[in-house]
Amino acid sequence: MKVIELRKRYHNRICEEIIRTREGLNRGVEYPNFADGSNKSSVAIARGITERLEYKANYELINEQTVGGRFELATKDFLTEAFELLQHIRPGNWTYSTAQTAISGFDQYEHLAYLERAVSHDKALAPALGGDYIVKPDIIVARTPLSDAEVNKKGKLIGVGDSIAGLTPLRAINREEPLPLLHASISCKWTIRSDRSQNTRTEALNLIRNRKGRLPHIVAVTAEPLPTRISTLALGTGDLDCVYHFALSELMETIQGIDNQDQLDMLRVMVEGRRLRDISDLPFDLAV
Repeated sequence: MKVIELRKRYHNRICEEIIRTREGLNRGVEYPNFADGSNKSSVAIARGITERLEYKANYELINEQTVGGRFELATKDFLTEAFELLQHIRPGNWTYSTAQTAISGFDQYEHLAYLERAVSHDKALAPALGGDYIVKPDIIVARTPLSDAEVNKKGKLIGVGDSIAGLTPLRAINREEPLPLLHASISCKWTIRSDRSQNTRTEALNLIRNRKGRLPHIVAVTAEPLPTRISTLALGTGDLDCVYHFALSELMETIQGIDNQDQLDMLRVMVEGRRLRDISDLPFDLAV
């Protein structure tokens, strides 16, 4: 199966399970539930995207929590299938989850579990250390450490008695209880508001500052229709690797067609500045 086919299936699932049509305060004004009904540009862009995705109006009620959970699950399933197609490029035993797994369950962040226990027994530490260092990503991609049999699959590369490579977490034999390696932390934001973007950046900085070992990919996926709001996450460097839009091609075509120069300029800044990409780019970027 081609990645473009997986992308189409991903969009069909989002149209069927997540997107709903809402009626604005003014009768007759309808808009998709990832648009801001009080913002004309947001409504126009969201409508354009849904038209290009061939969405059929669905008025069934759905709450925000359900929307968020379904968006995470659909995105995780797309990445699982797409990344598995790239096994020849990035081989490994990979796991994918939306179970809000604490990062302390991964090799690079195992020490945070000890810190959390220390804080729970010493309340004086809590104000100094804060309590938000245990991040629970929306989606995680992790790699299982290798047995020496797997390492030596194509030839005898290393033996149990060899006095080398005794500290790397990629060899399961180096730890009594080997932990998976966090490969990617993915934040899913159906829409973006200023408070939500700040939360994503805070989580990213915690992942960067608290690691012992390799930094995982840190990215965000969104369906937000307004480029000016996406920019609150995408612009700047140092925290997020990149932001991915669930339908970037459709977003670009829509904005070019509605003659909104401000939104178009911002979109070009992010895309040409390599800060915003399409969801189809993400599995390839994870293979780096």
